[in-house]
Amino acid sequence: MQLVDKDLLSIQETRQLLENAKTAQTKLAQMSQTEIDLICAAIKDAAMQNLEKLAKLANEETGFGVAEDKVIKNYFASQVVYDSIKDMKTVGIVSSDETKKIYEVAVPVGVVAGLIPSTNPTSTVIYKALISIKAGNSIVFSPHPTAKNCIIETVRVIKEAAIAAGMPEDCIGCATIITLEGTNELLKNKNTSLILATGGEAMVKAAYSSGNPAIGVGPGNGPAFIEKSADIPHAIKQIIDSKTFDNGVICASEQSIIIEKESEQEVLKELEKQGCYMLTSAEKKLLEKIMLTPKMTMNPKIVGKTALYIAEMAGIKVPANTKVLIGQETMVGHNIPFSREKLCPILAFYIEDTWPKACDRAIEILTKEGAGHTMIIHSKNEEIIREFALRKPVSRLLVNTAGALGGVGATTNLLPAFTLGCGAVGGSATSDNISPLNLLNLRRVAYGVKELAEIRNSIECAKSNSVEKTVSETELNRAVENKLEGITDLILEKLRNQLNI
Repeated sequence: MQLVDKDLLSIQETRQLLENAKTAQTKLAQMSQTEIDLICAAIKDAAMQNLEKLAKLANEETGFGVAEDKVIKNYFASQVVYDSIKDMKTVGIVSSDETKKIYEVAVPVGVVAGLIPSTNPTSTVIYKALISIKAGNSIVFSPHPTAKNCIIETVRVIKEAAIAAGMPEDCIGCATIITLEGTNELLKNKNTSLILATGGEAMVKAAYSSGNPAIGVGPGNGPAFIEKSADIPHAIKQIIDSKTFDNGVICASEQSIIIEKESEQEVLKELEKQGCYMLTSAEKKLLEKIMLTPKMTMNPKIVGKTALYIAEMAGIKVPANTKVLIGQETMVGHNIPFSREKLCPILAFYIEDTWPKACDRAIEILTKEGAGHTMIIHSKNEEIIREFALRKPVSRLLVNTAGALGGVGATTNLLPAFTLGCGAVGGSATSDNISPLNLLNLRRVAYGVKELAEIRNSIECAKSNSVEKTVSETELNRAVENKLEGITDLILEKLRNQLNI
């Protein structure tokens, strides 16, 4: 019987992709480090040769972001990620300790399910393919339906190059019939070894509830605190650079600004000077109407759009040079649009009396949404930076840098990545910037170094030492008590003599 229903065809395609990927992965797992590294280099080279083409495709198909910025993201996902992983040991014995007589062997997890978002489609494909193949895994991609064509083309480009470099053909696969049923099959199928989920909160939750191991990331909602000691003009420039980079679709980008009251005038003046528009109360209400859907989720119609586009959509007139729309806020909550994640050039603006109150406000924002992800602080006061580092429920505290680029490791020395773990507080399996090391297991080979009799002797010695210590402490306490009694008797005798008793 021939299948005709799209959902059934999607499930069938997914199952076949996974079966083929599993067979191919067993061949990849037999390859040497040198052979796998050559395949990764070929993937990187192919991506580098198609930076502009793939960026343009992503921008045209999704309508998100800026094509020129997507070129930078494709470069980052290929050359920068490759440079960060090329010397990693991911095949065979990867570490050893002769003294402890133990060594570790890298073991690929198997078949990775790569869920790809519409906000960073081509760059995420390149990045996930590189780190999966580097760890000896095959990968099957599930494209976001609104970015299907650019994702499929990116897979084609890098797959052809990888096969030419010696990769077994089905180590990279991609679904072409996109349905929810097909994606669910990818998540739950027994041939899926690990899910690498980047995308919306619902999708990440589905990955974690699939029954298969998963690495997912929660929403970003990072506040940026401009502390009074900061270089305020430079801090604002970095925030604007970040929030306008690809029109704010990177989840590590700033979502709100927090300042101290005494810095208010200087900050407002600098924001206006650098092209930000402070909304009036009436304008803020107009914008709030289009920021969320009736289900209180982010409105996809504003994602990755320019400030001018969003303002016009909301019926707000702003200067032609406006880069970011800013609304002053005093509350935080699920029903407060400005306090939520906004993947576009919109920022909330909070004014607090002191830096400890700003610290508390940041925690409140993150606790409501964005826990475990990223926060930014601009300051020259190391004590305050340290206090924020100790208290904030985030996996990345970025200091004096742009959030979007700092979080992924472009302007910081964090590991370059487009999947940013949020740790347990954010419902994630790890707080790492995900690399090949997160996509393999370690087999520990441990030599025997002692016998059972030695363990028993150790226990007897420990018990004996404990008894001796107890006896010694008891004797010491008695000596102290006797000494105190003697001192007390002497004092009483002196008092009696003085009082002629």
